[in-house]
Amino acid sequence: MKFLFVCGREVDYTRNHVLLRAFRRIGEVDTVVETGYAKSLIFRSARIAIRAFPKYISNRYTLIFVGFYGHLLMIPIGLFSRRPILFDAFVSTFDTLTSDRQQFSPHSLIGKMAFFLDKSACLSAKKVILDTDVHERYFSDMFGISEDKLISLPVSCNEELFYPRDHIVNKEPLILSYSTYLPIHGMDTIIKAAELLQSQPFRFKLIGHGPAYNSVNQYAKQAGLKNVTFSPMLSLHDIANEISAADICLGGHFGLSDKAGRVIPGKIYQMLAMAKPVIAADTPANKELLSHRISAFLCPPGDSLALAKAIMELCHEPLMCRNIGERGYETYQKRCSEAVITEKLRNFIMEMI
Repeated sequence: MKFLFVCGREVDYTRNHVLLRAFRRIGEVDTVVETGYAKSLIFRSARIAIRAFPKYISNRYTLIFVGFYGHLLMIPIGLFSRRPILFDAFVSTFDTLTSDRQQFSPHSLIGKMAFFLDKSACLSAKKVILDTDVHERYFSDMFGISEDKLISLPVSCNEELFYPRDHIVNKEPLILSYSTYLPIHGMDTIIKAAELLQSQPFRFKLIGHGPAYNSVNQYAKQAGLKNVTFSPMLSLHDIANEISAADICLGGHFGLSDKAGRVIPGKIYQMLAMAKPVIAADTPANKELLSHRISAFLCPPGDSLALAKAIMELCHEPLMCRNIGERGYETYQKRCSEAVITEKLRNFIMEMI
């Protein structure tokens, strides 16, 4: 089998990278992709669509895969492709702009355009991949996409980077969080939990940067928090080292948006793959994969007191903490490892062709 793989976001973005690795285990792959972050997804998508044009109008491929963020790519590919298209929607543009980030009203021109883009992109594909069952239901209910067209595939992670390592327990428990400080991540909840625990011998390391960074950093300064260290965003290789050094990992999403309840954060897969005890939000999406006090510790999103209590309990119960890490790793291996993703993807492809 031979596949054409295109995506609008950088190919080393975790979702795209994992799926590209899976496609290469299944067959021969041609790619039209770019690396590194781009300020404009519109211009990047236009460049990729033009470069890929001779390929997606040909008959040489078993199917064409349009990865994340591929909504804009689906316009030309959906019109001109002669082969079946497997589209990884992954997120809703409409939901992201109008609900999660609240940048536009659902009834504004941009909101209506985003809605049309999501719906038309999905209708142009033969099959549409999402990351959770609850996310599938959202696309079906919101955009009227047939449930037969929608398939769920976990995000997983690159297991050459994320795998269990020997860990030396820190004298002061190290609590790790990393994000791009979007509202969905709920970093305000994390910093307030750190404030509640400032009298305890716990250290928080917050990695990343983004829209809410300044407000969170300012809050820590005004509260005089000595138990929090801020770090800029790191490479995936360095992130893996940070996870290895941590005692407890905060998986989130701790934000209160509807989207936060429909998706499983990509970092949770990385933490599980390294057999780390994870504190995750008690959301419908997370509960598709995780069980409270078994494979993760679940607490209500947006509740800094509940998060602080969860951290306290895990730090004071090392046996439970270790068991959660081990059961979480077992869950990862059974449900969302790269081997599982590859086999699921192979089955989807065989059904399509």
